[in-house]
Amino acid sequence: MSLINTEIKPFKTTAFHEGKFVPVSSADLKGKWSVVFFYPADFTFVCPTELGDVADHYAEFKKLGVEIYSVSTDTHFTHKAWHDASETIRKIQFPMLGDPTGAICRNFGVMIEEEGLALRGTFVINPEGVIKLCEIHDNGIGRDAKELLRKVQAAQYVASHPGEVCPAKWTPGAQTLAPSLDLVGKI
Repeated sequence: MSLINTEIKPFKTTAFHEGKFVPVSSADLKGKWSVVFFYPADFTFVCPTELGDVADHYAEFKKLGVEIYSVSTDTHFTHKAWHDASETIRKIQFPMLGDPTGAICRNFGVMIEEEGLALRGTFVINPEGVIKLCEIHDNGIGRDAKELLRKVQAAQYVASHPGEVCPAKWTPGAQTLAPSLDLVGKI
């Protein structure tokens, strides 16, 4: 069953954020746009490239009113150790959620049970707590923060412009479509 247009399931955890351990729950995602960005594990190979890319674009997400939450099955203590040890991870300003029980990973359908790790899952959640985008990658395939940013912009546009949709490669300012009988077979 797809998670698209479903409300996120409740969760509570501890995150490493801005040099502190802080509580984070599903309630914190409500009232603003959020991206929940799952990755397999700290101290790995593809993960720091992705998290560094998101960190490099974090200010752009914040300008859109979006908070990023990265999640792995590591603990918040491990996130701190990785932050302290890695120049790339040190750039991260968004909350790094610990999910050592795998409960959050299971809520989002990205848990690899036999490995105790998450798949590379990306979820865009609207202010009502409803999942509007869900992408799950094999762990060997890295993601692109610029493309994620574009998709967030499209989700926000569609939410604020009922009756319009964003075509492939849409960017802010580009033409949208208003689905109608007149468009059938003309695109």
